[in-house]
Amino acid sequence: MLPTITILLQAEVGAKVIQIESLLKSIIEILTVFGFKILAAIVVFLVGNWVAKWIRGIIQNFMEKRELEATVTGFVSSLSYYAMITFVVIVALGQLGVRTASFVAIIGAAGLAVGLALQGSLSNFASGVLLVIFRPFKVGDFVEAGGVAGVINSIEIFYTILKSPDNKKIIVPNSNIMAGNIVNYSAFPIRRLDLVFGIGYDDDIDHAKQIIWDVLNQDDRILKEPGATVSLSELADSSVNFAVRPWVNGADYWNVLCDTTETVKKQFDAAGISIPYPQQDVHVYEEKS
Repeated sequence: MLPTITILLQAEVGAKVIQIESLLKSIIEILTVFGFKILAAIVVFLVGNWVAKWIRGIIQNFMEKRELEATVTGFVSSLSYYAMITFVVIVALGQLGVRTASFVAIIGAAGLAVGLALQGSLSNFASGVLLVIFRPFKVGDFVEAGGVAGVINSIEIFYTILKSPDNKKIIVPNSNIMAGNIVNYSAFPIRRLDLVFGIGYDDDIDHAKQIIWDVLNQDDRILKEPGATVSLSELADSSVNFAVRPWVNGADYWNVLCDTTETVKKQFDAAGISIPYPQQDVHVYEEKS
């Protein structure tokens, strides 16, 4: 009886050993098959992560050298990094044999949904990036953009803040600014005044012209180069008009504009030169019956 039990135990132990060997063999086969795929996925992820960080550094250095806003620089560099990491993860999953077409479709659908929901904000963001890259104006410039005029106070990611001449805070979406014309009055150091002075038809043209020249020459704020021009521009309905175009520094524009207009008016009055009101000659004819 005892030898029989021993034989049965030996047979059972042998069967378990065979099962263990079979299991180990299966594990080795699985590791052999998938080990290289796992290793390849890890290598792809590590290399891809390094490349993404390297590209992020290049983008950040480029934007910093262009002296762009720090907020925009950080946002754009981070956004580019995460976009590349998403691509790297998809490629790594592909190395493991995972079908990534569904992931790409899901990401694409999610991106489309988010884009449609935030299209206004994304448009403002894209316009903000273009503003800080191409720099049509900078903080402190007096501009006319987005249907308003004022001094640029700050350029944000989604909107630009201006201060109006009467000290109002104006917030303009960046997409509105990029969609229209931008007039930057502070882009160049000097500006030209465009003034028009009218005199009566009976007044002395040469005398009036000399008075205007004297007023311009006596004002040190008016630049000698480029030189000013005083020209007879129009024989209007009720006046003879002079086009007066002096050049001044941008900071002196409004003061010179107002002072010159006032001084010319006073000099004309002192010289007896009239500045006529708009008028019409009415001729009345009487019919004889």
